[in-house]
Amino acid sequence: MGTAGHEQPLDAIEDAEAARDELQGALTEAGILLPSLGLDTVTFGCDHLPPLVDLGRCNPHTARKLASALKEALRER
Repeated sequence: MGTAGHEQPLDAIEDAEAARDELQGALTEAGILLPSLGLDTVTFGCDHLPPLVDLGRCNPHTARKLASALKEALRER
């Protein structure tokens, strides 16, 4: 998984996968699809950063739905 002899510990990758899955589930519940949601595999070989969740790209409509869902959640706090 890593490059040049550097690899993330398996538990760090599993944690990133779990975070991605949790975010995907919450977004699905909110009716939001981020088609490029995944893990940034480049960071698997990095020794100074944990694996990153890559939110990817989305169209303006989806970005606005996401912003609206976040604003609603903040209002409910």
